[in-house]
Amino acid sequence: MTVLKTSLRNFFAHKGRMALSAVAVLLSVAFVCGTLVFTDTMNTTFDKLFQATSSDVTVSAEGSSDSGETTSRTGRPPVLPGSVVATVRGTRGVQSAEGTVFSTSVTVVDADKDKLSPSSGAPTIVGSWNANDARTMKITSGTAPKGPDQIMVDADTAENHHLKLGDEIGVITAVGTHRAHVSGVAAFTVTNPGAAIFYLDTKTAQQTLVGRTGVYTNVNVTAAKGVTDDALKRNVAAALGHGYKVQTAKEVADANQKEVESFLNVMKYAMLGFAGIAFLVGIFLIINTFSMLVAQRTREIGLMRAIGSSRRQVNRSVLVEALLLGVVGSVLGVGAGVGIAVGLMKLMGSMGMKLSTDDLTLAWTTPVTGLVLGVLVTVLAAYLPARRAGKISPMAALRDAGAPADARAGVVRALIGLVLTGAGGASLYVAAGADKATAGSGWLGLGVVLTLIGFVVIGPVLAGGLVRVLGAIILRVFGPVGRMAERNALRNPRRTGATGAALMIGLALVACLSVVGSSMVASATDQLDKTVGTDFIVQSDNGEVITPQAVKAVKSTPGLARVTEYKLLDASLTTPDGVTSKNETINAADPTYAQDVRTKTVAGSLADAYRPGSMSVFEGFAAEHGLKVGSTVAVDFRDGTTAKLTVRAITSDEVVVDKGAMYASIATVARYVPADRMPLDQLLFAAAEDGQEASAYKALKSALHDYPQYTVRDQTDYKQALKDQIGQLLNMIYGLLALAIIVAVLGVVNTLALSVVERTREIGLMRAIGLSRRQLRRMIRLESVVIAVFGALLGLGLGMGWGATAQKLLALEGLKVLDIPWPTITGVFIGSAFVGLFAALIPAFRAGRMNVLNAIATD
Repeated sequence: MTVLKTSLRNFFAHKGRMALSAVAVLLSVAFVCGTLVFTDTMNTTFDKLFQATSSDVTVSAEGSSDSGETTSRTGRPPVLPGSVVATVRGTRGVQSAEGTVFSTSVTVVDADKDKLSPSSGAPTIVGSWNANDARTMKITSGTAPKGPDQIMVDADTAENHHLKLGDEIGVITAVGTHRAHVSGVAAFTVTNPGAAIFYLDTKTAQQTLVGRTGVYTNVNVTAAKGVTDDALKRNVAAALGHGYKVQTAKEVADANQKEVESFLNVMKYAMLGFAGIAFLVGIFLIINTFSMLVAQRTREIGLMRAIGSSRRQVNRSVLVEALLLGVVGSVLGVGAGVGIAVGLMKLMGSMGMKLSTDDLTLAWTTPVTGLVLGVLVTVLAAYLPARRAGKISPMAALRDAGAPADARAGVVRALIGLVLTGAGGASLYVAAGADKATAGSGWLGLGVVLTLIGFVVIGPVLAGGLVRVLGAIILRVFGPVGRMAERNALRNPRRTGATGAALMIGLALVACLSVVGSSMVASATDQLDKTVGTDFIVQSDNGEVITPQAVKAVKSTPGLARVTEYKLLDASLTTPDGVTSKNETINAADPTYAQDVRTKTVAGSLADAYRPGSMSVFEGFAAEHGLKVGSTVAVDFRDGTTAKLTVRAITSDEVVVDKGAMYASIATVARYVPADRMPLDQLLFAAAEDGQEASAYKALKSALHDYPQYTVRDQTDYKQALKDQIGQLLNMIYGLLALAIIVAVLGVVNTLALSVVERTREIGLMRAIGLSRRQLRRMIRLESVVIAVFGALLGLGLGMGWGATAQKLLALEGLKVLDIPWPTITGVFIGSAFVGLFAALIPAFRAGRMNVLNAIATD
């Protein structure tokens, strides 16, 4: 009880000094809990949606996916004959059966040809209005579609794109473009997470999406009273026989949920990883806080020891303070986490993914996880300072506050740090020299961990040398004030090292990812320059195939020397060694593709692969199956018959564009795949006549004006799109890393604030002998800048080393250019100095307001 009372008294006596540490715990716990609540809410939302929209049993074509996705190589969904509906209706246990048709391989535009797709990346769905949809949709205005010139739209899409009754809408599919006017608006009775949904009448939907009537993509089956879904499935499957996919409502919902969860899990664990980084940074803040508090209370603890307190009691007293800090920070963090989750939901709503707070899911495991993590991390971080407090002897009561440094511990620490850093550097060296990326990635991970820990351990040793160098470069110009700032930073190298290390972690990751991202863009750009010999690339950014009408429009564009079609076909390959490789892809193109993409070969000529009855394979596949030029491969096309093709070229694996592709000519493939089952083009390549590149580019864009689902890019556009994609990903990661950097800034603030308290009498004496308030504040700001720049130097140097090693592994995958983004690195370095200035504002202000006499009298 005495220990608890002492701990409570000390905790509340120093509550101001504990506040920033509590904020670090709060932020870290909040990020963990916010991530868990947000992803759980997303799962709940999709689960409710899938359960509500699934019929008791669904019948679909054998080629459709488990989740009901309808996209195919032909751009048209796999369909069922109309007779299936009658067969299902007559099956025992069926109350009703309704044929429906829908597709996600569509583009919907308004009268101005602007896309009506969701900005969140959610799908655009066009389907027939049916009884199953009527269960989850309520028509809020107008009527359901009743003819070819009518279409109904969901309420969220109507609101987002300002659609109203009578507005013209164009539905673009592989069949063509169908135009209709808005006849009604329907709102979801459950949460719609952002999909844009359009409804046609059944006959119009069949003609628009499939190109003929009398067929369906699905049959929605309702069970008779007393019949279970499983029993109904067995009856329907028995009645239909083979060649159909029959699923219960649970199976459809589970398949859809599995796809959503795979995406959510990636996001969840990525965000939790960044929360872990924030926790790691917070550990340094807590260690510093308690170390300084223990040092400042040396005399107090010595008196406690003198009047009978044992080492264990002193140790427990500090740990109880840490426990209180962890509990307070964690409880507040759990509440803040719910707020973060709601904020993320609002953010997703602004991006087009509507999530209702009615579905907010707070599982009991979330607050428990947050509390356990927050308390455990805080207590563990305070263990070393608590152990140090327990070693204070009763004689310390006779000394001034502040325990002397342990020189032997410093030497041992330096040796351990050097060993860890050396081992980490050796691991990175092994990773950089690896023959395979998979083998090198393990060494890279080990090297990152060891060098990070090594730098943290050796930080105080590095602080002594680097701070002197930085002092000579930065601080000496400020005269005596600068020299005092340098000495303050050097006064306790352990504290400076720990404070700088907190900032180092976040900046090391920023530098590493900057190098990797910049190298990826530079490598891909270099590969495009070396391999792509065409002027223009036509494709859909949503993965839609290119319709024959669009191909015709491109080929009729004036100023083009050639146009190359490019298709993908699914096939199984049987090699001479008797092994059958399923789920392979044949890249079929016109012979001019060999000019459009200059792919490196290790044997044969790629142009020969486009001869009749010929193909190419990639280097790894050839080595695995013992293939060489002249070998024969049996290619069983999924939508056609089996061909015997001769290998005429073996392409190198050291490429980025079409890595691992196997080529054949479209003419060769057409002999084995019927015309009505031949896939549509995935891409088109076009080359301009000499000297007509600018006019051909403009003409090509004009020719595809009526096909807004496709984008025309020249090589400059393509490189910029690649750069933008990687840039967006990096910006998102930088945003998440900002949490760790914020916690590190709090650490600098806390260190300076406690340092000011520790030096109260010293500050009073300096003020008494003539140091002005302005000079005092400048001294503290300069000290903060040096600490921040010290952390930045360590972090940026370490991060660039990690990034350079990672690029060596990427080089094994064809990304061979190492590019250091010096503007970013320089900007981060300069920014760290401003971080130091910002962190010192409050401590410097408080120091400047000290009363000189009271400060001198402080004991």
